[in-house]
Amino acid sequence: MSAKAHYACLAMLELALRQDEDRPVALREITARHSIPQPFLVQILQQLKQAGYVTSTRGSQGGYRLSVDAATISLLDICDAIGCGESETTLDNADTTPEAQVLDSTWRAASKAFRDVLSAIRLEDLANDCARSEGAMFYI
Repeated sequence: MSAKAHYACLAMLELALRQDEDRPVALREITARHSIPQPFLVQILQQLKQAGYVTSTRGSQGGYRLSVDAATISLLDICDAIGCGESETTLDNADTTPEAQVLDSTWRAASKAFRDVLSAIRLEDLANDCARSEGAMFYI
């Protein structure tokens, strides 16, 4: 999992958790809470906006909101939107030895399994898990 994919999923989860608020979530709030470098987050949110997953509002009261229902978007959707969902196991296949073929087959199976897991996890599921774990906390 790349840092870019991790940050994109964190930002989308933050927006999902705060979707009922009356105001958009400011960029500085996301960067402060999750220690995401601001220039990197701006780039990520622009890609998510182009994919239609977030909307932005300009100005001093501006920020970002989800533009889709959290139940309809998977982690794979987010990764694909920012260009990190594709398999990174692109080999030149020049090595046709049995060993290379076995390894290539293994990498392809692992990549498929990874994508299958990400496609099964919805943003809403993660938001619900966060809400439950936050409700289970107690303070002294």
